[in-house]
Amino acid sequence: MRKIQMVDLGGQFAGIKEQVNTAISKIMETSAFINGPEVHAFQKELEDYLGVKHVIPCANGTDALQIAMMGLGLRPGDEVITADFTFAATVEVIALLNLTPVLVDVDPETFNIDVEAVEKAITSRTKAIVPVHLFGQCANMDAILELAERHNLYVIEDNAQAIGADYFFKNGKKQKAGTMGHVGSTSFFPSKNLGAYGDGGAIFTNDDRLAHTLRGMVNHGMYERYHHDVVGVNSRLDSIQAAVLRAKLPKLDEYCSKRREAARKYSDHFSGQDHIAVPITVNNCEGVCDTCDCHVFHQYTLKITNGKRDALVKHLNEKGIPCGVYYPIPLHRQKAYVDERYRESDFPVTNELVKEVISLPMHTELDDEQIAYITTSVIGFVNG
Repeated sequence: MRKIQMVDLGGQFAGIKEQVNTAISKIMETSAFINGPEVHAFQKELEDYLGVKHVIPCANGTDALQIAMMGLGLRPGDEVITADFTFAATVEVIALLNLTPVLVDVDPETFNIDVEAVEKAITSRTKAIVPVHLFGQCANMDAILELAERHNLYVIEDNAQAIGADYFFKNGKKQKAGTMGHVGSTSFFPSKNLGAYGDGGAIFTNDDRLAHTLRGMVNHGMYERYHHDVVGVNSRLDSIQAAVLRAKLPKLDEYCSKRREAARKYSDHFSGQDHIAVPITVNNCEGVCDTCDCHVFHQYTLKITNGKRDALVKHLNEKGIPCGVYYPIPLHRQKAYVDERYRESDFPVTNELVKEVISLPMHTELDDEQIAYITTSVIGFVNG
């Protein structure tokens, strides 16, 4: 059996090696390292893939989220509601801009932001909602967009984990994750479904005026060299990373399909296990998930419900099976974000998830032998 990896980027590279090497060699010859032709070509190709008017490439996913908030003109003290159960970058950028983060609980099935909790948290100071499309599945965008319209709030999609995912609205309309709100952001960190070989990110919007503002902000606020029209930052996607992403983008649907197939095999093996809860896909696509990307499985995350999660992590590591706990500490308990406004009773789902979740290897190169070994190891320990 091949060595099991959490993410097998080397195996994936084999399928695009010639294209990547040729593109990088050309960049080296032309020395167009920053804002070169590869960046512009990738921007256009990603716009076409997502069906969005504007893609603004930038240096990483955290910058993408921060610049999106800057572009909307949010001001210190404005409240921004987001999920307690996610990576710290989501709340980090809110705090960096001197906005007021408001953390709320998540749905027990999808782990995405709980819309009822969002509505309860809205005040006169609330200006935006940041739904995180966690682990590869969209939040309930029907309800979030309706709520935002009713309260005149911005919707900023954190799409770092769900690039390529489809969302089916109740009216039958379909859109790609990250393109439904006022603005969306994503990360091209190497382990993402669409990952570079270094850092990278992008911002998405259909708003022409906002897109213009964002394009200046990522480049020191310049639209013309040495003319600084807005306060900006230095956050540009480099040409080498754009070349890697151009090679991968035409394969993104294939990559997502392979992840969904691996997830189905995992779930089939775990079927009927009392103490192992498999991921649930919730959408309005009426059972056509075999042919659409409702869930793109950036992570395949189980819940271990008999108190053995931490011991299982140790057991799997001893058997050469990498795994991850995303996330072991809720944001409301992180030292940087502790706030007297929060009560433990506000976060019953999150507080349970941090004790139960475990993510198994998930990538495009998983084979049946590896999946069988992983699932047998998990089942044997949990039931032992």
